[in-house]
Amino acid sequence: MAPAAKLPIVYVRGYAGNTAGIDKAVTDPFYGFNEGSTHIRIGADDEPSFYQFESPLLRLHLDEGYHILVDGGQELYLATHETIPPDSIWIHRFYDTSASTWGAGPHEFRLETAAQDLLTLIETLKEKSGAPGVHLVAHSMGGLVCRCLIQKIIPDLGRDPSDYVGKLFTYGTPHGGIAFDVGFGVLERLRDVTGINGADIFGPQRMYHYLTPKALTDPDGPPQSWDARAMPPDRPFAFPLGRVFCLIGTDPTDYEVAHGLSSATVGPRSDGLVQIDNAYVPGAHQAHVHRSHSGSYGLVNSEEGYQNLRRFLFGDCEVDAELVDFHLPERNHTTWQAEVRLSVRGLQIVTHERTSAQWCPIQLPERPTGTGDGEARVPLVDTFLNSGLRTGDSGTMRYALHLRILSLHRHDGLLSFNDHLEQTADFDDILVVDVGGGDDPAAMPVLRATWNSTIKGPISDYRPDGGSTLGDENPADGVWVHHIELPATAAPILGEDARIRLTVTPWD
Repeated sequence: MAPAAKLPIVYVRGYAGNTAGIDKAVTDPFYGFNEGSTHIRIGADDEPSFYQFESPLLRLHLDEGYHILVDGGQELYLATHETIPPDSIWIHRFYDTSASTWGAGPHEFRLETAAQDLLTLIETLKEKSGAPGVHLVAHSMGGLVCRCLIQKIIPDLGRDPSDYVGKLFTYGTPHGGIAFDVGFGVLERLRDVTGINGADIFGPQRMYHYLTPKALTDPDGPPQSWDARAMPPDRPFAFPLGRVFCLIGTDPTDYEVAHGLSSATVGPRSDGLVQIDNAYVPGAHQAHVHRSHSGSYGLVNSEEGYQNLRRFLFGDCEVDAELVDFHLPERNHTTWQAEVRLSVRGLQIVTHERTSAQWCPIQLPERPTGTGDGEARVPLVDTFLNSGLRTGDSGTMRYALHLRILSLHRHDGLLSFNDHLEQTADFDDILVVDVGGGDDPAAMPVLRATWNSTIKGPISDYRPDGGSTLGDENPADGVWVHHIELPATAAPILGEDARIRLTVTPWD
């Protein structure tokens, strides 16, 4: 597969708060995207193990050869150079005019102005690089600035945002706003009425106005059914949802802002600031990682975030794994959940994990509805492969999909623990997938897969033989599909017909 074309990358930072926070933000030449970390929680005996992450800015420079062009200031660099390389990194310094440290009166921050200025930057980068657009990488509120650009600013000009933006990647963006787990909605209403430090941008009224094109805006405010997370595909100049990736944090305990008051207020089902259900755009790609909203253990300062970012921007294949055609046992007062983890050979982290302990298991419907082809489907993993990142002597990329199925029993509306074994799954196995290239670089990769329960000895010693190649069950060109049988131990739980459906499509 040919690698994806490299476009200029624009980083867009998150909310800085009051004037003091803005003043602190603008002292950083890269608005925080140059900050790394030196700890990761993977050590033995629950002790942190030293692990140096260089920052997403430096890693793209080292791994992908991206240029970091400053020379007295990036704005000055653009003004004094006729051309720039497409593979370059730029910071959208939208907070500078709102800082009090430059000796002039600061302007009040307005999200729509930040989005308009982002368009100006993109137009300059397109003109001077010759690239057809840019990739946007945003943290927190920065993702809302990008969505304002894509959903309102550019469409209001009668233009297509796809002519400006290649892909959008968001770290912990409150796509659905910021809500609290306490206060019964009083805290949200107080924030939105007072607009303290401009925080009303995380409430539905303001979000509706900066995410809706002028021609479609209702002067009475958002309709009752309006969902702030949505990027409606049926609007004129709609941006493709397949070009959006949302990284979702699931660790509130490491978010130390306000001495832990923020995470306590937002609740455990969050990254400490953004609740899990508000951190994604429905229909967009997503990954869950056990990281907090920001800080040393935050999403931006993480290997998990970077590896998802790199593969989304520069991968050459997209792989979807779904649980299909399953039938759960008919048991009264029983809820079924799936837990998944995705590991990549050579990485010391898990690139995607949804577990009960992290408040984000996959809920399995008791009577799953089928699609047009009659199959019941539940998405498990949506990830990207980069054939240039193969490791190991086998010459293949190896992925491990850990799947667990758990049951919860209720009695009179309460969890029943009579037959309960804590953290013990009804089904637990690992699908080991090897991805290799064939003789034709433009062809689909060669896939082989087996369950860990059938592997004798360590997984690291396992080498697939040529006879285990998975065939393509889809006659159409450009889409590869194969259904993988589950081990026999899964049949009493998921039914005889349950399969893992792998779908591979080219990605650029």
